[in-house]
Amino acid sequence: MQVETRRWSTGTGWSEPLPEDLDSPATVVLAFGDPAIADDAQPLGDLRRSYPTSRILGCSTAGQIHGDALTDGTLVASIARFDKTRVETTTASVDGPGESFAAGEQIAQALGAPDLRAVFVLSDGLLVNGSELVRGCASRLAPDVVVTGGLAGDGDRFERTWVLAGDEARSGMVAAAGLYGDAVHVGAGSFGGWDIFGPERRITRAEGNVLFELDGRPALEIYKEYLGDRASGLPATALLFPLAVREARDTNQRTVRTILAVDEAAQSMTFAGDVPEGWQAQLMRANKDRLVDGAMQAARMSTTNAEGPQLAVAISCVGRRLVLGERTEEEIEATLEALAPGSELVGFYSYGEIAPHSEGFCDLHNQTMTITTVAEA
Repeated sequence: MQVETRRWSTGTGWSEPLPEDLDSPATVVLAFGDPAIADDAQPLGDLRRSYPTSRILGCSTAGQIHGDALTDGTLVASIARFDKTRVETTTASVDGPGESFAAGEQIAQALGAPDLRAVFVLSDGLLVNGSELVRGCASRLAPDVVVTGGLAGDGDRFERTWVLAGDEARSGMVAAAGLYGDAVHVGAGSFGGWDIFGPERRITRAEGNVLFELDGRPALEIYKEYLGDRASGLPATALLFPLAVREARDTNQRTVRTILAVDEAAQSMTFAGDVPEGWQAQLMRANKDRLVDGAMQAARMSTTNAEGPQLAVAISCVGRRLVLGERTEEEIEATLEALAPGSELVGFYSYGEIAPHSEGFCDLHNQTMTITTVAEA
């Protein structure tokens, strides 16, 4: 396996010439870019011309990660050529959250095979219910297949996201790559670092990823009480106060949910993933030191035993970036420090992260740092 990473910036172009000798049907090119990149013909065109036989995937972001650096207005790319691993890619279209489960099923059916070892998924960040997408994938895949990835971002604007697959970059798309064979080793780690506060409330009315009531009261009304003056900045300010949900009070497994939109008329909030009716919900707030430590923990969890070149893909939530502010690069540096020496790190800030829980089953996460590591033995 050979791995190279590059960064494209307006005015200066590529940080180094693209390594065109890595082009092959067993090469995966991952490209993560500023939302405006889709309207610039040069960087994506350069990738298509340099890697005509490779598998190209990517998405818009809320910030790009390259090595130990966080950048905006750029495109970062990793080029990984496998020696003994087969690679396949596929896409599915979605017009709204209700099509998410079917899109996941379609992705899994297209990639499914006895020797499938891992699936890396990139999805539109605004039109998809990430929980249903992941469930759809899992419903058609063997339990030992590692599923990771993330939801595309658009900074704190929540207006337009896009996914790249081959020659096409557009909204309303899910793209995925499957890795096959015994030679590939894929590790995954996901960790938060947020603190829970306030009373735990019961979700008394919800439909999929739309929350209407907590303890019989309008959910948005309760949420605004906690936000105070920050309520005027919704939905962006909601990234500072995510929601932790769990099935029952005697269950320790919590899943974090981030708000994508609010509906004043309905007094509801739309989340990146499901908020099941009857579950418990509780607000969360940031502890900056714990967020940075969480990134390091995620990297350690993703470690594989394979030696040699390793690609690491870091997908962190836009909410973490807004909270950490000038300290954001600290979580990237902590991630790189915990990875195997010589690892090539790329990634992005997202609207949702896809990774297994510690118990093994895959889910959509919010407000986490998620690391996927890939190597060949």
